[in-house]
Amino acid sequence: MYEIDVNLPKQIVADVLSNHEIDSVAFVGCGASMSELYPAKYFLANNTSKLNVQIFTANEFNYDAPSWLGEHTFVITCSLGGGTPETVEANKTAKQAGAPVVAITHAAGSALTKGVDHVIVHGFEANYAAKTEKMGYALALALEILQQTEGTDLYDDMQAGLAGVFECAEKAAQSVGKVAEEWAQEHKNDDCIHFLASGASEKVAYSTSLFLMMEMQWINSGNFNCGEFFHGPFELTDPDHNFVLFMADGKTRAMDARALTFLQRFDSRYVVIDAKDFGLTSYVPSSVATYFNPFVHTAVMRVFAEHIADARQHPLTKRRYMWKLTY
Repeated sequence: MYEIDVNLPKQIVADVLSNHEIDSVAFVGCGASMSELYPAKYFLANNTSKLNVQIFTANEFNYDAPSWLGEHTFVITCSLGGGTPETVEANKTAKQAGAPVVAITHAAGSALTKGVDHVIVHGFEANYAAKTEKMGYALALALEILQQTEGTDLYDDMQAGLAGVFECAEKAAQSVGKVAEEWAQEHKNDDCIHFLASGASEKVAYSTSLFLMMEMQWINSGNFNCGEFFHGPFELTDPDHNFVLFMADGKTRAMDARALTFLQRFDSRYVVIDAKDFGLTSYVPSSVATYFNPFVHTAVMRVFAEHIADARQHPLTKRRYMWKLTY
Protein backbone atom coordinates (compact mmCIF):
# COMPACT_ATOMS: atom_id res chain seq x y z
CA MET A 1 0.00 0.00 0.00
CA TYR A 2 1.23 3.50 -0.86
CA GLU A 3 0.95 6.15 1.86
CA ILE A 4 2.46 9.35 3.18
CA ASP A 5 3.90 10.00 6.63
CA VAL A 6 1.03 11.85 8.31
CA ASN A 7 3.08 12.28 11.49
CA LEU A 8 5.40 14.72 9.73
CA PRO A 9 2.70 17.38 9.08
CA LYS A 10 1.43 16.88 12.63
CA GLN A 11 4.88 17.57 14.08
CA ILE A 12 5.49 20.53 11.77
CA VAL A 13 2.21 22.24 12.64
CA ALA A 14 2.77 21.66 16.36
CA ASP A 15 6.19 23.25 16.10
CA VAL A 16 4.90 26.29 14.20
CA LEU A 17 2.05 26.79 16.65
CA SER A 18 4.43 26.59 19.59
CA ASN A 19 6.03 29.81 18.35
CA HIS A 20 3.23 31.57 16.47
CA GLU A 21 -0.41 32.37 17.08
CA ILE A 22 -1.92 31.76 13.63
CA ASP A 23 -4.91 33.64 12.23
CA SER A 24 -4.23 33.28 8.49
CA VAL A 25 -2.99 30.63 6.07
CA ALA A 26 -1.50 31.34 2.64
CA PHE A 27 -0.90 28.61 0.06
CA VAL A 28 1.61 29.82 -2.55
CA GLY A 29 2.92 28.25 -5.75
CA CYS A 30 2.98 28.39 -9.54
CA GLY A 31 1.38 26.28 -12.24
CA ALA A 32 0.63 22.67 -11.36
CA SER A 33 2.09 23.10 -7.88
CA MET A 34 -0.37 25.87 -7.08
CA SER A 35 -3.16 23.66 -8.40
CA GLU A 36 -2.06 20.80 -6.19
CA LEU A 37 -2.27 23.07 -3.15
CA TYR A 38 -5.89 23.86 -3.99
CA PRO A 39 -7.57 20.80 -2.37
CA ALA A 40 -5.88 21.73 0.91
CA LYS A 41 -7.01 25.33 0.59
CA TYR A 42 -10.53 24.19 -0.33
CA PHE A 43 -10.78 21.87 2.67
CA LEU A 44 -9.40 24.35 5.19
CA ALA A 45 -11.34 27.35 3.94
CA ASN A 46 -14.61 25.40 3.96
CA ASN A 47 -14.19 23.99 7.47
CA THR A 48 -12.59 26.72 9.55
CA SER A 49 -14.60 29.17 11.61
CA LYS A 50 -11.58 31.27 12.60
CA LEU A 51 -8.88 31.34 9.94
CA ASN A 52 -8.43 33.51 6.86
CA VAL A 53 -7.38 31.04 4.15
CA GLN A 54 -6.16 32.12 0.70
CA ILE A 55 -4.22 30.75 -2.28
CA PHE A 56 -1.84 32.78 -4.44
CA THR A 57 0.18 32.43 -7.58
CA ALA A 58 3.67 33.19 -6.34
CA ASN A 59 4.52 36.39 -8.18
CA GLU A 60 1.23 38.00 -7.23
CA PHE A 61 2.09 37.16 -3.64
CA ASN A 62 5.46 38.84 -4.20
CA TYR A 63 4.30 41.96 -6.05
CA ASP A 64 1.07 42.54 -4.14
CA ALA A 65 1.47 40.75 -0.83
CA PRO A 66 -1.68 40.81 1.32
CA SER A 67 -1.73 43.38 4.10
CA TRP A 68 -2.35 40.62 6.65
CA LEU A 69 0.86 38.74 5.83
CA GLY A 70 3.00 38.59 8.96
CA GLU A 71 4.01 36.58 11.99
CA HIS A 72 0.46 35.25 12.40
CA THR A 73 0.34 33.84 8.85
CA PHE A 74 1.14 30.19 8.19
CA VAL A 75 2.66 30.09 4.69
CA ILE A 76 2.87 26.86 2.65
CA THR A 77 4.87 27.00 -0.58
CA CYS A 78 5.31 24.31 -3.18
CA SER A 79 7.49 23.54 -6.21
CA LEU A 80 8.08 20.10 -7.69
CA GLY A 81 11.71 20.70 -8.65
CA GLY A 82 12.28 23.25 -5.92
CA GLY A 83 13.73 25.81 -8.29
CA THR A 84 10.74 27.85 -9.45
CA PRO A 85 12.15 31.40 -9.12
CA GLU A 86 8.85 33.06 -8.26
CA THR A 87 8.13 30.57 -5.47
CA VAL A 88 11.66 30.75 -4.10
CA GLU A 89 11.15 34.51 -3.95
CA ALA A 90 7.79 33.96 -2.21
CA ASN A 91 9.64 32.23 0.61
CA LYS A 92 11.70 35.40 1.04
CA THR A 93 8.59 37.59 0.87
CA ALA A 94 6.98 35.57 3.64
CA LYS A 95 10.06 35.40 5.84
CA GLN A 96 10.72 39.13 5.50
CA ALA A 97 7.19 39.66 6.85
CA GLY A 98 7.94 37.40 9.79
CA ALA A 99 5.75 34.48 8.68
CA PRO A 100 6.62 30.83 9.32
CA VAL A 101 7.10 28.95 6.03
CA VAL A 102 6.76 25.28 5.16
CA ALA A 103 8.11 24.28 1.74
CA ILE A 104 6.86 21.18 -0.10
CA THR A 105 9.10 19.85 -2.87
CA HIS A 106 10.38 16.70 -4.54
CA ALA A 107 13.95 18.02 -4.53
CA ALA A 108 15.76 17.84 -1.19
CA GLY A 109 18.35 20.58 -0.89
CA SER A 110 16.81 22.68 -3.67
CA ALA A 111 16.53 26.45 -3.56
CA LEU A 112 12.98 26.21 -2.19
CA THR A 113 14.27 24.52 0.95
CA LYS A 114 16.65 27.32 1.90
CA GLY A 115 15.77 29.72 4.70
CA VAL A 116 12.38 28.21 5.54
CA ASP A 117 11.17 26.80 8.84
CA HIS A 118 10.26 23.30 7.68
CA VAL A 119 10.59 21.18 4.53
CA ILE A 120 8.53 18.24 3.30
CA VAL A 121 10.10 16.17 0.53
CA HIS A 122 7.56 14.12 -1.41
CA GLY A 123 7.75 11.30 -3.93
CA PHE A 124 6.78 11.41 -7.58
CA GLU A 125 8.25 8.68 -9.80
CA ALA A 126 7.22 5.47 -8.05
CA ASN A 127 3.73 5.20 -9.51
CA TYR A 128 0.60 7.22 -10.28
CA ALA A 129 -0.27 7.51 -6.59
CA ALA A 130 3.13 9.07 -5.94
CA LYS A 131 2.24 11.87 -8.34
CA THR A 132 -0.48 12.91 -5.87
CA GLU A 133 1.78 12.82 -2.82
CA LYS A 134 2.43 16.57 -2.95
CA MET A 135 -1.33 17.11 -2.81
CA GLY A 136 -1.58 14.68 0.09
CA TYR A 137 1.03 16.43 2.22
CA ALA A 138 -0.59 19.80 1.62
CA LEU A 139 -3.97 18.39 2.66
CA ALA A 140 -2.43 16.75 5.73
CA LEU A 141 -0.93 20.12 6.74
CA ALA A 142 -4.32 21.80 6.28
CA LEU A 143 -5.98 19.12 8.41
CA GLU A 144 -3.44 19.54 11.20
CA ILE A 145 -3.73 23.33 11.12
CA LEU A 146 -7.50 23.01 11.52
CA GLN A 147 -7.28 20.37 14.24
CA GLN A 148 -4.58 22.08 16.25
CA THR A 149 -6.03 25.60 16.08
CA GLU A 150 -9.72 24.94 16.61
CA GLY A 151 -10.45 21.22 16.33
CA THR A 152 -12.65 19.41 13.82
CA ASP A 153 -15.10 16.53 13.97
CA LEU A 154 -13.76 15.44 10.58
CA TYR A 155 -10.26 14.69 11.86
CA ASP A 156 -10.49 10.91 12.18
CA ASP A 157 -12.33 10.52 8.86
CA MET A 158 -9.80 12.73 7.09
CA GLN A 159 -6.94 10.71 8.53
CA ALA A 160 -8.64 7.56 7.30
CA GLY A 161 -9.01 9.19 3.90
CA LEU A 162 -5.32 10.04 3.75
CA ALA A 163 -4.53 6.43 4.62
CA GLY A 164 -6.74 5.00 1.87
CA VAL A 165 -6.91 7.40 -1.05
CA PHE A 166 -3.51 6.61 -2.56
CA GLU A 167 -4.43 2.96 -3.09
CA CYS A 168 -7.67 4.07 -4.72
CA ALA A 169 -5.84 6.52 -7.00
CA GLU A 170 -3.27 3.93 -8.07
CA LYS A 171 -5.84 1.24 -8.80
CA ALA A 172 -7.97 3.73 -10.71
CA ALA A 173 -5.03 4.79 -12.87
CA GLN A 174 -4.00 1.21 -13.54
CA SER A 175 -7.53 0.33 -14.68
CA VAL A 176 -8.10 2.93 -17.40
CA GLY A 177 -5.50 2.12 -20.04
CA LYS A 178 -7.98 0.86 -22.65
CA VAL A 179 -10.38 3.78 -22.21
CA ALA A 180 -7.49 6.26 -22.21
CA GLU A 181 -6.12 4.80 -25.45
CA GLU A 182 -9.51 5.01 -27.14
CA TRP A 183 -9.87 8.62 -26.02
CA ALA A 184 -6.37 9.45 -27.23
CA GLN A 185 -6.99 8.01 -30.68
CA GLU A 186 -10.28 9.88 -30.99
CA HIS A 187 -8.82 13.23 -29.93
CA LYS A 188 -5.19 13.13 -31.07
CA ASN A 189 -5.90 15.54 -33.94
CA ASP A 190 -8.18 17.90 -32.04
CA ASP A 191 -7.05 21.50 -31.80
CA CYS A 192 -9.00 22.20 -28.60
CA ILE A 193 -10.15 20.15 -25.60
CA HIS A 194 -12.18 21.56 -22.67
CA PHE A 195 -12.22 20.39 -19.04
CA LEU A 196 -14.97 20.63 -16.43
CA ALA A 197 -14.89 20.04 -12.66
CA SER A 198 -16.29 21.29 -9.38
CA GLY A 199 -15.40 21.53 -5.70
CA ALA A 200 -11.96 20.36 -4.64
CA SER A 201 -11.29 19.12 -8.19
CA GLU A 202 -11.79 22.52 -9.85
CA LYS A 203 -8.04 23.00 -10.20
CA VAL A 204 -7.62 19.52 -11.68
CA ALA A 205 -9.52 20.87 -14.68
CA TYR A 206 -7.39 24.01 -14.57
CA SER A 207 -4.05 22.20 -14.35
CA THR A 208 -4.98 19.61 -16.97
CA SER A 209 -5.98 22.38 -19.34
CA LEU A 210 -3.03 24.70 -18.80
CA PHE A 211 -0.26 22.20 -18.28
CA LEU A 212 -0.98 18.72 -19.63
CA MET A 213 -2.70 20.15 -22.71
CA MET A 214 -1.38 23.65 -23.48
CA GLU A 215 2.11 23.33 -22.03
CA MET A 216 2.89 19.69 -22.71
CA GLN A 217 0.83 19.01 -25.85
CA TRP A 218 0.40 22.48 -27.40
CA ILE A 219 -3.35 21.82 -27.61
CA ASN A 220 -5.63 24.80 -27.05
CA SER A 221 -7.83 24.25 -24.02
CA GLY A 222 -10.42 25.79 -21.74
CA ASN A 223 -11.34 24.87 -18.17
CA PHE A 224 -14.53 25.63 -16.30
CA ASN A 225 -16.10 25.14 -12.91
CA CYS A 226 -19.30 23.17 -13.53
CA GLY A 227 -21.28 25.92 -11.82
CA GLU A 228 -19.80 28.62 -14.04
CA PHE A 229 -20.25 26.49 -17.15
CA PHE A 230 -23.84 27.72 -17.38
CA HIS A 231 -22.80 31.36 -17.25
CA GLY A 232 -21.16 31.58 -20.64
CA PRO A 233 -19.13 28.53 -21.75
CA PHE A 234 -22.14 26.25 -22.28
CA GLU A 235 -22.75 28.11 -25.55
CA LEU A 236 -19.93 25.96 -26.97
CA THR A 237 -21.88 22.75 -26.38
CA ASP A 238 -22.38 21.05 -29.75
CA PRO A 239 -21.04 18.04 -31.68
CA ASP A 240 -17.98 20.01 -32.81
CA HIS A 241 -16.65 20.64 -29.29
CA ASN A 242 -15.34 18.05 -26.87
CA PHE A 243 -15.07 17.95 -23.09
CA VAL A 244 -13.58 15.95 -20.26
CA LEU A 245 -15.77 16.05 -17.14
CA PHE A 246 -14.18 15.25 -13.79
CA MET A 247 -17.21 14.00 -11.86
CA ALA A 248 -17.06 14.18 -8.08
CA ASP A 249 -18.29 11.76 -5.47
CA GLY A 250 -19.53 14.05 -2.73
CA LYS A 251 -21.17 17.38 -2.07
CA THR A 252 -20.77 18.99 -5.50
CA ARG A 253 -21.78 15.96 -7.58
CA ALA A 254 -25.11 17.55 -8.47
CA MET A 255 -23.24 20.37 -10.22
CA ASP A 256 -21.32 17.86 -12.33
CA ALA A 257 -24.49 15.91 -13.11
CA ARG A 258 -26.16 19.08 -14.37
CA ALA A 259 -23.22 19.72 -16.70
CA LEU A 260 -23.27 16.13 -17.93
CA THR A 261 -26.99 16.30 -18.69
CA PHE A 262 -26.40 19.40 -20.81
CA LEU A 263 -23.50 17.83 -22.70
CA GLN A 264 -25.70 14.83 -23.48
CA ARG A 265 -28.67 16.99 -24.45
CA PHE A 266 -26.79 18.70 -27.26
CA ASP A 267 -24.68 15.77 -28.43
CA SER A 268 -21.30 17.12 -27.37
CA ARG A 269 -18.29 14.84 -27.58
CA TYR A 270 -17.29 14.07 -24.01
CA VAL A 271 -15.73 11.59 -21.63
CA VAL A 272 -16.48 11.35 -17.90
CA ILE A 273 -13.83 10.56 -15.31
CA ASP A 274 -16.06 9.73 -12.35
CA ALA A 275 -14.49 9.15 -8.92
CA LYS A 276 -17.50 7.04 -7.98
CA ASP A 277 -16.70 4.61 -10.79
CA PHE A 278 -13.39 3.89 -9.08
CA GLY A 279 -14.98 3.18 -5.70
CA LEU A 280 -13.68 6.24 -3.88
CA THR A 281 -15.90 5.69 -0.84
CA SER A 282 -14.60 2.14 -0.49
CA TYR A 283 -11.25 3.71 0.41
CA VAL A 284 -12.22 6.94 2.19
CA PRO A 285 -15.18 7.71 4.48
CA SER A 286 -18.16 9.09 2.57
CA SER A 287 -18.31 12.02 5.00
CA VAL A 288 -15.09 13.42 3.52
CA ALA A 289 -15.09 11.98 0.00
CA THR A 290 -15.61 15.51 -1.36
CA TYR A 291 -12.04 16.40 -0.44
CA PHE A 292 -10.38 13.34 -2.00
CA ASN A 293 -11.79 13.47 -5.54
CA PRO A 294 -8.73 15.34 -6.87
CA PHE A 295 -6.42 12.43 -6.05
CA VAL A 296 -8.37 10.04 -8.25
CA HIS A 297 -8.98 12.58 -11.01
CA THR A 298 -5.30 13.57 -11.13
CA ALA A 299 -3.99 10.01 -11.25
CA VAL A 300 -6.44 8.91 -13.94
CA MET A 301 -5.91 12.00 -16.09
CA ARG A 302 -2.16 11.38 -16.05
CA VAL A 303 -2.81 8.09 -17.85
CA PHE A 304 -5.02 9.85 -20.40
CA ALA A 305 -2.27 12.43 -20.96
CA GLU A 306 0.37 9.77 -21.48
CA HIS A 307 -1.78 8.04 -24.08
CA ILE A 308 -2.54 11.19 -26.05
CA ALA A 309 1.15 12.12 -25.97
CA ASP A 310 1.98 8.72 -27.46
CA ALA A 311 -0.80 8.97 -30.04
CA ARG A 312 0.44 12.40 -31.14
CA GLN A 313 4.12 11.40 -30.94
CA HIS A 314 4.58 14.47 -28.78
CA PRO A 315 6.27 13.56 -25.45
CA LEU A 316 5.02 15.23 -22.29
CA THR A 317 8.56 16.58 -21.82
CA LYS A 318 8.64 18.44 -25.16
CA ARG A 319 8.77 22.24 -24.92
CA ARG A 320 9.25 25.27 -27.17
CA TYR A 321 10.32 27.74 -24.51
CA MET A 322 10.43 26.22 -21.02
CA TRP A 323 13.96 25.24 -19.93
CA LYS A 324 15.29 26.73 -23.19
CA LEU A 325 14.93 30.51 -22.82
CA THR A 326 15.26 33.21 -20.23
CA TYR A 327 11.83 34.80 -19.81
